[in-house]
Amino acid sequence: MEQIVVAGMAAFFLAMGLYGLAAPAALVRPFGMEAATADARTEVRAVYGGFGVAVAAALVLAVMREEARDGVVLAVGMALGGMAFGRLVARCVERPSGFYPSWFYFWVETVGALALVACAR
Repeated sequence: MEQIVVAGMAAFFLAMGLYGLAAPAALVRPFGMEAATADARTEVRAVYGGFGVAVAAALVLAVMREEARDGVVLAVGMALGGMAFGRLVARCVERPSGFYPSWFYFWVETVGALALVACAR
């Protein structure tokens, strides 16, 4: 079951990463952001695209190599938890416009963080 969770999270990060690389403006549009310049699109491609693909690769490595498993799974789980925490801090400062996208991704990040941390031994 743990390998299924880790592989599922790898698929999620790979999909996000590939989407970020291929269509950076479309990826950030639901947040009311415009990637209208080459610099902005480069930033989205780096942070969502390249980083997402790298996290996916690390999670695949964690499935394939037992000695890397717990460290990678815990690190990615903690990173997702940090993202969810950032959304809670943002909520204290200002209100997102609705459930999607901010609160939707809060729950995706929270569930992903809890699942990965629970998979680390």
